[in-house]
Amino acid sequence: MPNAAPDQPSQSTRKDIAVLLLNLGTPAAPTPRAVRRYLAQFLSDARVIDTPRWLWLPLLYGVILRLRPRRSARAYAKIWTVQGSPLLVNSQALAEKLASACAGDGLRVALGMRYGEPATAAVVERLLADGVRRLLVLPLYPQYSATSTGAAIDAVFATLQRQRWIPELRSIGDYHAASEYICALGDSVEKYWQAHGRGARLLLSFHGIPERYVTAGDPYREQCLTTARLLRERLKVDETFLITSFQSRVGLERWLTPCTDEILAQFAADGADHVQVLCPGFAVDCLETLEEIAIRGREQFLAAGGKRLDYIPALNATDAHVQLLRALIERHTRGWLESDIHAGA
Repeated sequence: MPNAAPDQPSQSTRKDIAVLLLNLGTPAAPTPRAVRRYLAQFLSDARVIDTPRWLWLPLLYGVILRLRPRRSARAYAKIWTVQGSPLLVNSQALAEKLASACAGDGLRVALGMRYGEPATAAVVERLLADGVRRLLVLPLYPQYSATSTGAAIDAVFATLQRQRWIPELRSIGDYHAASEYICALGDSVEKYWQAHGRGARLLLSFHGIPERYVTAGDPYREQCLTTARLLRERLKVDETFLITSFQSRVGLERWLTPCTDEILAQFAADGADHVQVLCPGFAVDCLETLEEIAIRGREQFLAAGGKRLDYIPALNATDAHVQLLRALIERHTRGWLESDIHAGA
């Protein structure tokens, strides 16, 4: 397993300013035991599953964690690499490139995971021990949801509750409509078309959440639809070509629709032989993109009568991704670096 992303500053950086990238997390290995440990942490988070604890925890530990880890471990095994989990490997590569890009601005970059390793709490504690007194928290979720961004920020605050000296803190809630993000997505699609041709449909598949969460005030669906509209305008295509759906539905309650698997089946029934899928809500490739879409989604589409499904990779550690994150960081650290310059003048 690779080491955690570098968070040690160069000699020229200001030691008290850091950017903390946060991602969801991953099991340590594609085994039922490791997956069970990961799922226990993930699915016991009330931000993710808000069912009353007295009802949910017996179900989680009595049923779900007895059955799901083995099935999920088989899915992880299909995408696991020599270096380890794709989500962790890709996140670390992104953090390393971003750290190099930000070094000249006097910014440190560290990477933490909400669930699994490197644990958010340990990374935050190490930064504070190293003298960080201004911290920008950047969850790698372009669209805000309490289940993802909210949960990531919760972990930071929970750690800070135990600290005597709390740093000056800023966080980025979302960047679903940022021009740099839309341009990076558009460029990645156009480059893919240039290399592989253009399909009959482009499906934007976002991770789903229960519809009840949106009714309660979560802005996630609206932000996903805004991203889709802006990307449609950037690519100069219409609503019959670029279509939005939601994946990863579980349980019995109603989740956001339309569902990705149902849309893929409908594409095949309508005679759209060649479709392409982009997952804009995932900053780096992971189980939900590489197994659920690129493997299972392709199998479902072909079984329904389709001929070809292409998965367009996430932005991962591309230069365009680094540039858009750096632009966000510059925007949200405004005043911090300048105050250092004025203080030293």
